Amino acid sequence: MADRRKSVVTGAVGFVGGHLVDALVARGDDVLATDVAPAAHRRDVAYQRVDITDYDAVKRALAGADVVFHNASVVHTKQNLQDKVWAVNLGGSQNVLRACQELGVKKLIYVSSASAVYEGHDIQNGDERMPYSRISQAPYADSKIAAEKELLAAHGQKGVAICAIRPHVIFGPGDKRLVPNLLSRARDGKLKFSVGRKMNKLSDFTYVDNLIAALLAAEEKLTLDSAPGGQAYFITNGTPMNFWDFVDKFIVELGYPPIKVAIPYPIAYGAAAVMETIDTLRGGTLGEEDGMTRFAIKYLCTHHYFSVDKARRDFGYAPAVSIDEGIKRTVAHLRSIGEA
Repeated sequence: MADRRKSVVTGAVGFVGGHLVDALVARGDDVLATDVAPAAHRRDVAYQRVDITDYDAVKRALAGADVVFHNASVVHTKQNLQDKVWAVNLGGSQNVLRACQELGVKKLIYVSSASAVYEGHDIQNGDERMPYSRISQAPYADSKIAAEKELLAAHGQKGVAICAIRPHVIFGPGDKRLVPNLLSRARDGKLKFSVGRKMNKLSDFTYVDNLIAALLAAEEKLTLDSAPGGQAYFITNGTPMNFWDFVDKFIVELGYPPIKVAIPYPIAYGAAAVMETIDTLRGGTLGEEDGMTRFAIKYLCTHHYFSVDKARRDFGYAPAVSIDEGIKRTVAHLRSIGEA
């Protein structure tokens, strides 16, 4: 009997990382889950607490790995705490890459971001031929761009095959950002206003199971000489819709009324600038994204949806779970754990 493939997941305690660990276990892999946070996953999965800014800790964790799914990052769209964001998103990625190269890991799959190409303007059916953003908008996007560039440029060096997956607005059971924020605001009666709704801009969304399927499919195809090698791929549900229509679907499913009042973009953008300034003066906060940042407001008021044709062609990606079904599954999960 052949040895089981050993897969290591960084950021395994988070939303995407947790789903990825489950899928790898179901596939039959020998899985090591790593994260800077305390273990909060299945007891039958090996876990190491690893700070990816510590190279020696990363190298110890990756020893013996066949495949590394590098998912760990700091999501921070405010214009502050840049050093901390860059240390994790770029510095941590450099450590993962170096360890893979020195240890002879065969495959490295990087969980990137569709914001790598966003410059504050409309993106309609954008594809991978789009250049990286040439302007600085938020430390998260800037650092993810730098990391993706460096990792993809290293494809093939020292025998490591590398590709990047760029999801957009991920949602599903276990989400710790988007859905909890919506639910909390709806409960408190604060989810009454939309921003830019009358502009009718469309956004892509990605149900988490579809993202996980894409990660596994890309990894299966990835070799030094295969199509995915050194490439980046947009992954979404492929059915763009207005962000606030998406929100309404969620909150109506949860039993709350749809949003009826719209705030003009200039007012919302100005308010976000003030809130960011206050946050900066207080020292800045990581991990507390509430949607009131200039980057987020601008995002809501532009088209940003992408073609998944390249992923379909190169590794057979096909989103199996629709947005409506994904919302129903997410709400059912919330109810099952008593949060809805």
